[in-house]
Amino acid sequence: MTFRIHGEETVLNAEALSYIIDAWEEAIIAGLEPETIAGASLFAALTDLVSSYGEDAVSTMIKDLSIRISNGEFSLDRVTQ
Repeated sequence: MTFRIHGEETVLNAEALSYIIDAWEEAIIAGLEPETIAGASLFAALTDLVSSYGEDAVSTMIKDLSIRISNGEFSLDRVTQ
């Protein structure tokens, strides 16, 4: 999986994702709802990206995500041929 910011495509780091998944699972075990964790995760990610790249670049990235979401890129139960 990749994301694009400032015109550069960045590959998702599997090790970083592993840490996020572990933290997510710990939060579920602690009784938090997945939607709450997702909202907090998005907020944390977006604030960090804005700090690193600026509001305009992140805004552009988010527009691209809308298309990718609509295309099913983040749907885990999607069937591909």
